[in-house]
Amino acid sequence: MPGFTVILILRLLLLNPMNITVAIVEDQPETREMLCFLINSSDGYTCVATFQNAEDAIAGIPEYAPDVALVDIHLPEQSGIWVVQQLKDACPTTHFVMCTSLEDTTMIFAALQAGAVGYLLTSTPPDKILEAITDAHSGGAPMSSTIARKVVASFNLKRPQSTELEKLTAREREILELLSKGFRYKEIAGGLQVSIETVRKHIHNIYQKLQVTSRTDALNKVK
Repeated sequence: MPGFTVILILRLLLLNPMNITVAIVEDQPETREMLCFLINSSDGYTCVATFQNAEDAIAGIPEYAPDVALVDIHLPEQSGIWVVQQLKDACPTTHFVMCTSLEDTTMIFAALQAGAVGYLLTSTPPDKILEAITDAHSGGAPMSSTIARKVVASFNLKRPQSTELEKLTAREREILELLSKGFRYKEIAGGLQVSIETVRKHIHNIYQKLQVTSRTDALNKVK
């Protein structure tokens, strides 16, 4: 009775709609609890685990194998970008979406290069966060509109290079830009997935090439 079988399957699907499992990696308790409540109080979504640091996330996410993981970038010790980089191959069925307050273009591209499929701001309205989770689970690449515009603008923007900047490598210019935005060495290291010592070496090289001895002098020289 093939017709009956089809009807039965359709009824079962209606009674048991798809449930998307979600893990949250966020060190701020208020934000973590808000996201967890939003997900668990919405039909079709379940928050299976929350983590407040990178180490716990690395250990726990493979065990839960969630459909989607919302990951903050600013975490104690290691960054959320490092978490994605470490888990991308270990959790092939999990779609990683950054959920952060950072709007810096360098961090956006670092996250996407690490394996994130989307990038949301924590200020995103709740309904849009749920839409983004569904989109990521369906194979999409959700981004807050502000982030999407920055990505597009980065491809269209053609800034003239000063002769001073031309002395620097692409990585050195990247680090100098992050310094200009107030990022600390630890944050730069986490975002670019390198050690703090590597960041220090790059900055030393920047100072030598620009013939300066401080961050302020280096930034003033390439204005």
